[in-house]
Amino acid sequence: MKFIVTIVRIIVGVLFIFSGLVKANDPMGLSYKMQEFFEVWGLHGFDSWTLPLSILMNAFEIIAGFALLIGWRIKLFIWLLLLLIIAFTFLTGYTYMTGKPKNCGCFGDCLPISSKVSFLKDVVLLVLITFLLWKKKYITPLFNKRANIILLLIISLFSLGLQWYALKYLPIVDCLPYKIGSNIKEKMKMPANAVPDSTVITFVYKKDGKEVEFASTNFPADFNKDTYIYVKRYDKLIRVGKNNEPPIKGFLLTDSSGADSTTIVLDAPYVVLLFIEKFSKAGDTWKSKFEKIYATTAKKNIPCYIISADAASAKVAVAGTAFKSITILGCDYKAIETAARANPTIFLLKAGTIVNKHAGSKMGELQSVIENMLPLPKKEVIEIPTVIDAAIGK
Repeated sequence: MKFIVTIVRIIVGVLFIFSGLVKANDPMGLSYKMQEFFEVWGLHGFDSWTLPLSILMNAFEIIAGFALLIGWRIKLFIWLLLLLIIAFTFLTGYTYMTGKPKNCGCFGDCLPISSKVSFLKDVVLLVLITFLLWKKKYITPLFNKRANIILLLIISLFSLGLQWYALKYLPIVDCLPYKIGSNIKEKMKMPANAVPDSTVITFVYKKDGKEVEFASTNFPADFNKDTYIYVKRYDKLIRVGKNNEPPIKGFLLTDSSGADSTTIVLDAPYVVLLFIEKFSKAGDTWKSKFEKIYATTAKKNIPCYIISADAASAKVAVAGTAFKSITILGCDYKAIETAARANPTIFLLKAGTIVNKHAGSKMGELQSVIENMLPLPKKEVIEIPTVIDAAIGK
């Protein structure tokens, strides 16, 4: 029995450590997923809590998984893991049954799995953890108390330090569609192996005071306009498709007049994009670094834009800076959240391909890259008109 308990303990511990590490690599990803759940449930006003919750949950999974492996405070951590897996099973079950959100983000963006697989995984873990609680007497600490405490302290600092680094400098492993080497234009296309949803036109009529439904290819034999009163028609989903969404969605850049400028930006030989989702949380330290980049791109004839979902805040933020005349392009905040995990994040694109990407705190590294580039011929540069005031109705 002790051998079986040890095998189960290793499986559960490793799975929780792996799950925590994958999400700790990108804590903003889990934070956004929590916001999706709150949005589905109509719980508004909790957005400011999702990032701290994400960091604590990721750290706990790593710490608890490691504690299970070394057998430290086993009763406490098994109970905590049991409560956590009950909550996870509810969330994944809800996602599986309702399809909202589309997936639970259990293994982050690095290992996307279906809601069904997520739910079944949690059911299995629930059984295994319950078994460990039942047979906890067979679990003994691997090391003495002092060694266990030191090891757990190191693991705790590591789990928190990893997330601090990801938030400040971007994830160590970039699993997003906007990673270096990705061509945004290509990622906006439907996958070659996409299978679309299968739908059938369905009519709803009222007969004898009751509503009846039937497909456009299966009208009732007694159908006539006198006994059947039309109510509506809709497309009924009969089979869910697969891979029927492009990796990049919602990447639409608009200038101050509302015109679509996406093609101009993605077709440019080179272009620098500074993504700032919320100016209120971006601080001011990025401005001095960006001033140098903006000046250098002007000398090299490389277009440079700020991408934001808030044009009014953007105008206030750039006022009084050396780049106050920069063109500000609008973009959906969801697309910005996916493209830029740090606020701000800067891209260097080459004909739509991401060749350089840095968080605002490491923006200076892009400066040296641009300085070593050859100037573009002026005739190759297509500028987007700068009409910032029009964006806020001035």
